[in-house]
Amino acid sequence: MHIQFAELPVYDQDRAKAFYTDNLACQVIADQSMGDGGWRWVELAFPHAVTNLHFISRADAAPSPDPVLVLVDDDVEARVASLKAKGVEIVTEPQEAPWQPGRTVAEFRDSEGNRMVLASR
Repeated sequence: MHIQFAELPVYDQDRAKAFYTDNLACQVIADQSMGDGGWRWVELAFPHAVTNLHFISRADAAPSPDPVLVLVDDDVEARVASLKAKGVEIVTEPQEAPWQPGRTVAEFRDSEGNRMVLASR
């Protein structure tokens, strides 16, 4: 058993799709119309992951106060440096996780204001 996708609230699907494909190497699995409202079914795949990412509609562009997803990366420091170089907002710099000594964590905001955690393995 596995989780097929995690839902991520977004305000602008095109902006979010560009953010995840350009900054986190996601591949577009689906981008299909969902009827008259203009909303589309957009589903992305992270490299080497089983769980995909699916965009759901957010009522406004207000940033999320709490982390939405935890993304695991082999090199948090390098990923943060790469995101910074692309102008991504870093909320917290890489540091040891207070709840798990030896594990590195950092936080950033995506194009939709979602607060995301990067954690080492």
